Amino acid sequence: MQVIKIDPRALKENGDRMRQTKSTPQADALLLATIKAVGIVQPPVITPETGGGNGYVINAGHRRVKQAIAAGLEEIDVLVDEAANDNGAMRSMVENIAREALNPVDQWRAIERLVALGWTEEAIGVALALPVRQIRKLRLLANVLPAMLDHMAKGDMPNEQQLRTIAAASLDEQREVWKKHKPSKADPQVSWWSVAQALQKTRMHARDASFGEDLAQAYGIQWVEDLFAPADEDSRYTTDVEAFLGAQQEWMANNLPKKGIIAEATKYGEVKLPPKAERVYGKPVKSDCTAMYLDRDGRVQTVHYRMPAAKKPKGKTGSGSDNAPDDVGEVSKPRPDVTRKGVEMIGDYRTDALREALGRAPIEDDTLMALLILAFAGQNVSVTTGSGGTYYGHGRLAKNAAALFDGAGKLSFDMGTLRVAARTMLADVFSCRENATNSGIVARVAGELIGADTFLPNMGTEDFLSCLSRTAIEASCKDTPVLPRQRVKDTRAALVEHFREGRFVHPAALSAPDAMRLSQWLSSSETMANADEAEEDAAGMGDDLADEETEAFREAAE
Repeated sequence: MQVIKIDPRALKENGDRMRQTKSTPQADALLLATIKAVGIVQPPVITPETGGGNGYVINAGHRRVKQAIAAGLEEIDVLVDEAANDNGAMRSMVENIAREALNPVDQWRAIERLVALGWTEEAIGVALALPVRQIRKLRLLANVLPAMLDHMAKGDMPNEQQLRTIAAASLDEQREVWKKHKPSKADPQVSWWSVAQALQKTRMHARDASFGEDLAQAYGIQWVEDLFAPADEDSRYTTDVEAFLGAQQEWMANNLPKKGIIAEATKYGEVKLPPKAERVYGKPVKSDCTAMYLDRDGRVQTVHYRMPAAKKPKGKTGSGSDNAPDDVGEVSKPRPDVTRKGVEMIGDYRTDALREALGRAPIEDDTLMALLILAFAGQNVSVTTGSGGTYYGHGRLAKNAAALFDGAGKLSFDMGTLRVAARTMLADVFSCRENATNSGIVARVAGELIGADTFLPNMGTEDFLSCLSRTAIEASCKDTPVLPRQRVKDTRAALVEHFREGRFVHPAALSAPDAMRLSQWLSSSETMANADEAEEDAAGMGDDLADEETEAFREAAE
């Protein structure tokens, strides 16, 4: 490489130069003023003309040469270099990037130029210190319609998401859309949102597929990699929606559990369960059913539900208020802190926690007896009364008592067997669910007594927090580094992220019953006891006989 003086007017333009986007008049005026004041600081780089010519071609410094001519300079210093094998393409690109970042459109075109000259993507990545994935991404963007690229080079650029959508479409599709949305003199700005919307195609991602490669091949699904997605995730997708959903449906049919169904989804993406079915938000039991369905993203989702038991005949003394859940307050116009769905979820969580505590928590024998008495006071428990002979019993409870008998039909058990039978009986009887099985306030008392709250699951999930009002959501931020956001869904998302590795229990889910409701229940129970005594007196049973029976029960207990 050598330095020579040459008339700038004798230099020839390089038609294959790297930076093709025109500079602004302001930048040209600033460069002209600098050349007039101090001359050219960095000499342009030229190469001998090939193909039989004897002149020189500008390899780097077109603007400097142009403004030197405008400044009236007769001669300028230039660096003469030998022509490279790739016509100086890589050297020109590196020089331009080092001096000033290339316009994105010029960068896309430059990489395509290097590839056409024999450069591999790996070699370009090494030379420019860029990952190969970035080179492939830029090459994909070079497939944008040339007319669109020319307009983008003027500075009117779409955002990354819109650019991804445009680049993924074919040139024919881009050409048709560009005819409708290209700029005009009256409106020089392009509505890239409209362009992207017109080219948008529904994508079904491989990471959401439950089926394997065998079904993918059977349905002719070809995966395409999204080069704009993060490199550490499976970004493969297909636009063949029908084939993807068909493969998902076949996978569900092949993997459907014994008591399972394939359900449909509503227009909001929620599962459509059979009529009268109750969704189970806690741990399912063997008698529960399973529903599999596809959500709006085509992913296979699984939920559990149970069908209601056969209706029992209503007694004349039955009262609708006795079966009302104790957690539901009066209906008011403002949204309650916890919606009906949230209350049902809490009921499921409480029941599962209570059952877990009955199976694992240490319970003294006297506590077990107290719990057993409480269990049979639950509003979901019915028995055969010795006096009236009316039968409302539940056959499932008999198995717990049968464990206390030996093979000869004799009542024979040890304390271990008794404890297991008592815990199993309590687990079958107690329930906090928001349906006909609700034991009422006695189940809440039992849960507080044996510490069932420690077995409650993490409720800091999107599914449960979406059931809370703004006030309740913001109150849940207490004692956490999460600050309430302007939008409720942003606050909820921050709480979900905070409790992802932790545990959150909403105060409304705690077992401790409301003191006023407990007092009302105790008062009603005392009133019922007084009513029973009055009936006994009316039947001719005196106080002396009642005292004798009470004393007999006391002696038997001792």
